[in-house]
Amino acid sequence: MEFTKGHGTGNDFVILPDPDGTLDLTPGLVAALCDRRRGLGGDGVLRVVRAAKHPEGVALAGEAEWFMDYWNSDGSFAEMCGNGARVFVRYLLDRSLAAASSSSSSSGGTLPIATRAGLVRARVEGADVAVEMRRPRLYDTATATLGGLTLPGAAVDVGNPHLVCALPAALELTALDLTRAPEVDAGTFPAGVNVEFTTPGEPVAGVDAHVLMRVYERGSAETLSCGTGACAVGAVALRDAGLDTGTVAVDVPGGRLTVTVTADSCWLSGPAVLVATGTLTPSALTP
Repeated sequence: MEFTKGHGTGNDFVILPDPDGTLDLTPGLVAALCDRRRGLGGDGVLRVVRAAKHPEGVALAGEAEWFMDYWNSDGSFAEMCGNGARVFVRYLLDRSLAAASSSSSSSGGTLPIATRAGLVRARVEGADVAVEMRRPRLYDTATATLGGLTLPGAAVDVGNPHLVCALPAALELTALDLTRAPEVDAGTFPAGVNVEFTTPGEPVAGVDAHVLMRVYERGSAETLSCGTGACAVGAVALRDAGLDTGTVAVDVPGGRLTVTVTADSCWLSGPAVLVATGTLTPSALTP
């Protein structure tokens, strides 16, 4: 089985080329691939399959050639992954499976990608890849409990569910213990939720806000970065600043992402890197 390993601000993925949808990808195989001791290691798996060849992508086959079949590291599905989409696009470009569209091109063209959350569009911004997703929707409030600490937060829909919780000024972001999942209300989040914890950052030139973030992702535990989580955090930061649109720098343990919320969408921009390619032996993995 061929594979490529890639990451976006430390959010890492095993990429499996399967253009015709013939690979028998199972939850057990995904979990084994993502095992950091007995497999390749990753926060998730990106299967590269033609939209027309995947039952969840066929409805978008007329708009996008490629479907991003994303799996969490525990073998569960996810609707969307912002960093995964950016790494997915980097793979397509690197393998000449799609043509690059520059943000400075006169046509303003973008590369469409089919996902479980619908169609997303991508463009190249120098060394970075940006993806356009739905505008984050703040729709409720809820709490997350971590140890003996209960924090209020904003529930945000970015194609997948998020709960953004600001820390009290006296508590440092690095002090949080995210080795266990935060407790949340299952009634509010019946399919689970990604929980982001934030503190304000120092002012950064050229953006409307600067936020520091850590995240516990459902199905993957704490990760170094979460693209849709950064979009959720950016939307909350703009709301708190009294803005409906704008640009936010979001620093995660793996680096910096830039979130731009417009009137009808959200752009996520940052580095997307391919670090290795090779072949693996599925029978050698321990499901």
